[in-house]
Amino acid sequence: MSALMTLQSVSRSFGNNLALDDVSLEAYPGEVHCLLGDNGAGKSTLIKIMSGVTPPTIGTLTFDGKPVTFRSPRDAQAHGIGTVHQDVGSIPLISVARNFFLGNEPTRGWGPFRRLDHQTANRIALEQIRQMGIRRIADAEQLVGTMSGGERQALAIARALYFGAKLLILDEPTAALGVKESKIVIDLIKQAREQGIALVFITHNATHALSVGDRFTVLIQGRVASQFKRGEKTREEVLNLMAGGEAFDAVGHGD
Repeated sequence: MSALMTLQSVSRSFGNNLALDDVSLEAYPGEVHCLLGDNGAGKSTLIKIMSGVTPPTIGTLTFDGKPVTFRSPRDAQAHGIGTVHQDVGSIPLISVARNFFLGNEPTRGWGPFRRLDHQTANRIALEQIRQMGIRRIADAEQLVGTMSGGERQALAIARALYFGAKLLILDEPTAALGVKESKIVIDLIKQAREQGIALVFITHNATHALSVGDRFTVLIQGRVASQFKRGEKTREEVLNLMAGGEAFDAVGHGD
């Protein structure tokens, strides 16, 4: 199986600050590639490069077997890259359906008579979030501000997949969630993987990563500290790597 996206020897400098140094990784369809690291490890810079926010200073990107240069996030989206941020970018005071489409709403009529097709927008939004396992939302006119954190993540993931994401980048999706809500998101990741989507899951929580990851890259100060596949390292070894090789006083610390 060929990688959907490959980063080869990617580095990124901001002035004299080297944020990423010679990073290579691959994302495969139907797999979750977990990107691990503490704050300042370079995770945010790497996903900005993958999602078209900023170009690499040096290095190459390949998508679907072809070299690519993303000039903007919209350019990356056009190639099939969806990014879901921790705050998911939803607008609390508008409806579930309007948040789902966000400027891409279905319309009726033509020319000066074109108008938003509320009925179709509501139906599609509800169908898509129900496919993600969210049953509590019965009305697409419900305000997003009434949804839980896990439900908002589900909405954002459903939206990305509906609009054709082949690669889904999830930036710390469980960071602000409790145990129950985090499980919803982990289940959504597994569901997307089963659909053949390539996923990049950015997290500093080793427990969440190990529960769903197929491949792992650990970043420390902008460099790759280790890359491995599921089952090749214990949880303790992963935690130790994320801490820069320093010993932990207890297995559960450092998540």
